[in-house]
Amino acid sequence: MPAPKATKILERLRKLYPEARCGLDYGSPFELLIATILSAQCTDKRVNLVTPALFRRANRPEEILQLGEKGLVSFIKTCGLYQAKAKNILATCKQLVREHGGRVPASLEALTRLPGVGRKTANVVLSNAFDTPAIAVDTHVFRVSRRLGLAHGKNPHQVELELQRAIPQKDWSEAHHLLIAHGRGLCSARSPQCEACPLKTTCLYFQSESRKGSLG
Repeated sequence: MPAPKATKILERLRKLYPEARCGLDYGSPFELLIATILSAQCTDKRVNLVTPALFRRANRPEEILQLGEKGLVSFIKTCGLYQAKAKNILATCKQLVREHGGRVPASLEALTRLPGVGRKTANVVLSNAFDTPAIAVDTHVFRVSRRLGLAHGKNPHQVELELQRAIPQKDWSEAHHLLIAHGRGLCSARSPQCEACPLKTTCLYFQSESRKGSLG
């Protein structure tokens, strides 16, 4: 899509969500990495309730490993899929210690080699912890960008590449937060509030639904 249209969409989203930012609480790249792993199929709000106690006890890979699986599960069991997440977190911590001196790497390639870390998680860490331009495509970004016509891809990776082409690199990280805010606000998965949305005149989804209504 033409960059000017993408720019106009971002301008309107900025006015709607001037305080859009990462919804996870963290104090270091490692804390953000763990919080993002925990956020899979779980709300940021729930993760933010869980991580303070965990990070007070263990906020470095070596300390997480000392907890062991049983100890880690005792902190994260309300996050959902906690057994799989615990295994991935422990495996990731082992790899961080073994290959990176206990530090979180600052490259997409290295991050996605960590157990349980896909492109979305890696891009969240790069964008927020290392100030590297990146667009993490979660369920909100995927849905909203396709509805608005910013992307048409069939999977998150395709959508990520399309968004990178549509949006100036300097705006990638901000666009991620704005699209999430819109997905959590007016553009929900079910019953989106299209009539109240200032983007409806440029929204492919709204135009499609309006045509359906006129034909009905």
